[in-house]
Amino acid sequence: MAKTRQQKQVAVQDYTEKLKRSKGTVFANFDGLKVKEIEELRRKCRQQGIDYLVAKKTLMRLAFKEIGLSDVDPTTLEKGVTTVFGYNDEVAPAKIIGEFAKTHEFLKPVGGILENKFIDSAKVIELSRLPSKLELLAKVVGSIQAPVSGFVNVLSGNLRNLVYVLNALKNSKS
Repeated sequence: MAKTRQQKQVAVQDYTEKLKRSKGTVFANFDGLKVKEIEELRRKCRQQGIDYLVAKKTLMRLAFKEIGLSDVDPTTLEKGVTTVFGYNDEVAPAKIIGEFAKTHEFLKPVGGILENKFIDSAKVIELSRLPSKLELLAKVVGSIQAPVSGFVNVLSGNLRNLVYVLNALKNSKS
């Protein structure tokens, strides 16, 4: 059943609102995926707090114009296009699409929006290879902690050596 004009306006408003809120957005071609595989992708997105949405390209173009991305023409994207919105992490949508594409050959990233600029599929693939925000934070904490733990080990080594010397003195006197 065809959507009414009012339903299309609501869909454009919803899409526009999601674009404004998202830190990173990825477009992917999902032609050839089975319904079960699409449901699996949606479930993975939901677990990460990411929205998955399929919209008509003409409605996408209207939403892009509304947020000031009139240079992006979604009709140039081939076949059926899904949009994956990431609200907390810029890299998360690209990571999910990239990981899912490894096991499902029909899913192909075709572009995205990062910092209100269109990025091509090569950039999306590069983003998918980056570590997530949590992984980067863990590395920073590890880097900060490493000198401190090394200093503690040096101090404990000196105390340990002092105990060995005192123990050797005790054994030599007895």
